[in-house]
Amino acid sequence: MNIVYFGSSEFAVLPLKSLIEAGADICCVVTQPDKQKGRGLRVEGTPVKKTAKEAGLEIYQPAGINTKEAADFLKKLKPDLFVVIAYGQILSQAILDIPKIFSVNTHASLLPKYRGAAPINWAIVKGEKVTGISVIRMNSRMDAGDILLQKRTDIDDCDTTATLSVKLSGLAALLLLESLSAIENKKINPVKQKDAEVSFAPLLKKEDGLVDWGKTAQELHNLVRGLYPWPGAFTYHKGRLIKICVSKVRGSGGLRAQPGEIIEAEKSGIIVGTKSGLLEILELQPEGKRRMTAAEFISGHKLKAGQLLGKI
Repeated sequence: MNIVYFGSSEFAVLPLKSLIEAGADICCVVTQPDKQKGRGLRVEGTPVKKTAKEAGLEIYQPAGINTKEAADFLKKLKPDLFVVIAYGQILSQAILDIPKIFSVNTHASLLPKYRGAAPINWAIVKGEKVTGISVIRMNSRMDAGDILLQKRTDIDDCDTTATLSVKLSGLAALLLLESLSAIENKKINPVKQKDAEVSFAPLLKKEDGLVDWGKTAQELHNLVRGLYPWPGAFTYHKGRLIKICVSKVRGSGGLRAQPGEIIEAEKSGIIVGTKSGLLEILELQPEGKRRMTAAEFISGHKLKAGQLLGKI
């Protein structure tokens, strides 16, 4: 099959590598335009572009994928299949209709749950214990196409968005190969998604990371994990913002504390009251400074039991 691969982020690298190693006929890789990054504003390509370049594949980087120019370019490739993974632009139906067979998308959730831009983050934030990868036949509605294949994986209590992304990217690579084999051999059995089970995973905003100490310790631990590394869960100490990088849940042990109240500030962690249970902050990052352990933070800040965290 003549394949055009659409992808941009690090998540799409392992699936692309799996296709390359399997000898798939990739006629072109479509990825986002180069961007300026870092303090030096150095122009860099996407992780997928780097992989495609190393493999000697043709690369196409349109600013807008739904233009006539882009459509004309893609038509000339005479593709059998579009494979879309973490590309970063929504493809119109006119673009999706170009390949001879159809267009497939590999999405990081068990659809129809968590349609949208941030399925890994929201699965953790919402306290899910299981997630997975879905390969779907694309249509004009976001992540709403018929399901071709799915695979599940556990979400560990210590998983963050960073660690779960790596796990799911590897799973996506395996499932993509299985899906393409089934498509080529005409052994697919598409299943329509159940509208009654749909949930959404919208793009995250910085303000989503504000810690509400009126929630339970488990809910806040999930927030910390689901928003790491970006945008990060954050609170305030004496009016100054601090990001919470690593946390764990502790039982109350009979202790009573109001939400946001510091119970103990010790070298192993900073223990804070919540609606139910205690949250122990193990690593944090004060605004404008490096990430540090609780012990390092305590040594440079006057932190005492009875103080309150939060924007007060």
